[in-house]
Amino acid sequence: MSLRVAIVGGGLGGLAAALHLRRIGVDAVVYEQAPALREVGAGVMIAPNMVRLITRLGLGDALARCAVWLEEAWEYRRWEDGEILYVQPMGEACERMYGANVHTAHRADLLAMFQSALPAEAVHLDHRFVALEQDDAEVQLTFAHRAGGETKVRADAVIGADGIHSAVRPLIVSEVEPHFCHLSAFRALIPVEQAPDYARRRVQTIWVGPGRHVVHYPVSGGRLVNVVAIVPAGEWLLESWTADGDLSEFAGEFETWDEKVRQLVAAAPSTKRWALYDRSPLERWTSGRVTLLGDAAHAMLPFFAQGAGQAIEDAAVLARCLREADRDSVPKALLSYEATRRPRASRVQLMSRGRADYNHLPDGPEQRERDAGLRDGDFLRHSAWLYSHDVDTEPLLH
Repeated sequence: MSLRVAIVGGGLGGLAAALHLRRIGVDAVVYEQAPALREVGAGVMIAPNMVRLITRLGLGDALARCAVWLEEAWEYRRWEDGEILYVQPMGEACERMYGANVHTAHRADLLAMFQSALPAEAVHLDHRFVALEQDDAEVQLTFAHRAGGETKVRADAVIGADGIHSAVRPLIVSEVEPHFCHLSAFRALIPVEQAPDYARRRVQTIWVGPGRHVVHYPVSGGRLVNVVAIVPAGEWLLESWTADGDLSEFAGEFETWDEKVRQLVAAAPSTKRWALYDRSPLERWTSGRVTLLGDAAHAMLPFFAQGAGQAIEDAAVLARCLREADRDSVPKALLSYEATRRPRASRVQLMSRGRADYNHLPDGPEQRERDAGLRDGDFLRHSAWLYSHDVDTEPLLH
């Protein structure tokens, strides 16, 4: 009889875990509290380390249909006049070096792609995690439903893939207070026909300036432009990807910036806003037959665009560790997964911390030094440790 794995959380990491596990014959089922899988967070950058894993799942053609193949990325522009400080050609150069190019996509499109590759019985909606109990033999989970009532589920292993505010995580490790970064993010999706011409290109652009920066790139096959702006938080303390922001406040943050930025912000039909909180790496991810994956394990600031990529890597390594496991050896396999993944995910988590300071330097000597470094940079080669990593061949640790 195959292993039974219950995955709490139907985001990208949870669905990817189900796909990887079912591919090796594990009976993996996702339990999601929402009544439908929906967009949260809008745009996603899909780096080569993530593209290769999606392709190995047999979803390369589906990705090509819903994502945007970038011609250039990391196009750094100066806030005041739009001067290009650095731009990295992508496309064939990236494919030669890393076996895949960088793409951008709408998170809802990726969720739909993953869900369509799973059988209907592998995803259970309207299941809010309430509690679990485990013994040496198995885990029993309790889920509540919106209309009332509960469902009991038995599994050989449980994967907490339920995001930043994970309900599974406190059962494994003491909660660490998040550190408020005093920054917040505005995000918007602009129909491409309403966006300025320069923002319609297959390019990921970063405008850097004193105390704030703006990132934009096309998604949904080029039909939309995703915009994320990091600004001082002021009194905005809410950490929620679904909270509405104020368009006039969004525009006010960039009223002295280059006209192209002001045009872009003015084209936004609406905006969401969330406060940014930093989290330190956890001391452990696993307790017995229960472990964590994705943001539940290593929530990170968005400045390296690797949150989704690291979750997909988690899923692939988890499947490798459980491939040869039987019911008795599940706890050992989960500890191997944690030992293999935690160092790399923690490194990305920590590296994401300092990027805001780098992007937000005031005009002056440090800013000029940064800009000179950008002009002399080689992003593709500097990203080798991140983009070339192959989780299917790395040694599994114990």
